[in-house]
Amino acid sequence: MSTEIPESRQPAADGSFEIYLAWSGQVLKVAVGQSALEVLLQAGVPIEPGCLTGGCGDCAIAYVEGDFIHKDLCLNGKDRERFLCPCVSRAMTRIVLAF
Repeated sequence: MSTEIPESRQPAADGSFEIYLAWSGQVLKVAVGQSALEVLLQAGVPIEPGCLTGGCGDCAIAYVEGDFIHKDLCLNGKDRERFLCPCVSRAMTRIVLAF
């Protein structure tokens, strides 16, 4: 039994991460200093930006797969099992969204 983590599931050493948009097949890179929301909006993904501080939940989106550092103040533990606020949350691995 192997305990190696597949490359796509390993965190990047520099804190960047990838977003895979499953329906379009696009791969987006979120660099250190960028928010996932910024990158998603630049790619044309229809998201309401809201407050940009993780306090309102307007930008909360459902995810298919990924490990996150949730930094928002609006989602509860149950919500965080399915949603993330891309304005402030970071990913520890590549994430998959249904866009």
